[in-house]
Amino acid sequence: MKTICLYFEIHQIIHLKRYRFFDIGTDHYYYDDYENERSISDIAERSYMPALTTLGEMIRENGKYFKVAFSLSGVGMEQLEMHAPQVLEKLQELNETGCVEFLAEPYSHGLSSLVNEEAFAADVKKQCQKIKEYFGQEPKVLRNSSLIYSDDIGLQAAQMGFKGMLTEGAKHVLGWKSPHYIYNCALAPNLKLLLRDVKLSDDISLRFNNSEWAGYPLFADAYVNEIASHPEGSQIINIFMELSALGIAQPLSSNILEFLRAIPACAKEKGITFSTPTEICMKMKSVGALDVPDTLSWVDEERDVSCWLGNPMQREAFNKLYSVADRVRIANDKRINQDWDYLQASNNFRFMTTKPSNVGLDRGIYSSPFDAFTNYMNILGDFMSRVNSLYPDEIDNEELNALLTTIKNQGDEIAMKEKEILRLQTKLEKVEASVEKKKAAAKKPATKTKKS
Repeated sequence: MKTICLYFEIHQIIHLKRYRFFDIGTDHYYYDDYENERSISDIAERSYMPALTTLGEMIRENGKYFKVAFSLSGVGMEQLEMHAPQVLEKLQELNETGCVEFLAEPYSHGLSSLVNEEAFAADVKKQCQKIKEYFGQEPKVLRNSSLIYSDDIGLQAAQMGFKGMLTEGAKHVLGWKSPHYIYNCALAPNLKLLLRDVKLSDDISLRFNNSEWAGYPLFADAYVNEIASHPEGSQIINIFMELSALGIAQPLSSNILEFLRAIPACAKEKGITFSTPTEICMKMKSVGALDVPDTLSWVDEERDVSCWLGNPMQREAFNKLYSVADRVRIANDKRINQDWDYLQASNNFRFMTTKPSNVGLDRGIYSSPFDAFTNYMNILGDFMSRVNSLYPDEIDNEELNALLTTIKNQGDEIAMKEKEILRLQTKLEKVEASVEKKKAAAKKPATKTKKS
């Protein structure tokens, strides 16, 4: 029996302001507050709220049959907290139905998984804590920024305790294999992989309103018929996209929400179910390992990381940012940490791309890739000087690594002692309860034997 795994990603770009060389050292605030408020309010009104309302109605209409998954970047959640809290409230309402799963992803929506394991682990852990705070769920499946994945990243995800990970069903990786089965990480067999069906996902998110597309107009019954036509043994159909596809990429006037709302009824007629990523990871077995030695993503035709690191400007900015990753982690300064999250966001590097793309790229305030690079490097120059003022350049990486090791060992030792204290407290409570029970029994008067 086939099952559909429907997943939406929510992330919001943090817009940087125009920051000039002469601002370095005098202005430590880097953000365009007006544009950030305007853009998140616009996307909440035109996409998030109507889309989430429709998904809520689909759950009510179909009961436990219909299920859906989301992931939210931490920086996106911060923008929603400030400018569109109604979106988070709507997500909490959906969470109460028991038909929604929230996944892990890097808090910053950054690229730390490509360069710094400690920064990546901290980024994911921070987002998981925020998901737990809002929705009471502890994510068991990881979705990296833009579905970035490799064997090494999968190994780290497994070491962090995740049961599964989402990634792209890229042809150059799959070859003759189908994305409609569960695979596992080549370096960590216990980590299961859910691969996006590129065509079926992009039919909705990229092509739905394109009148020149051969499949236009697309109706729910035809869409489900295509799913049903896949080979009998097919296990899962992973339909992954950004939530903003519903309302922004595909305008509401295209009847995109009406199309989505009709899918469950059509799927039920064909005996097709809906499942969350964790349900799939728990119930289904892997058909084999998937070898991904080179990094892949869901972006552009190449499905790699070239849209962020494809030219010298991007690589210089990227390497310079992560050269202070250890110092940022040691400093643990609240303001520094927030700027670190916002500056890591992958869109900062995407604005610098010189690649042609089939998907339109809005560079915002930037007139060119070089303009984006110059503005970002000015900001980064100020940020790095603030970090280095806490941990000067005289402290070399070896000393920093030694300090990090000491801090980690101390943390591990404290955690072990806390566990031991908890164990002893539990043991003490049991002993005290036993003593109290014996005292109570001793105080009871002996029962007199009734004379015959």
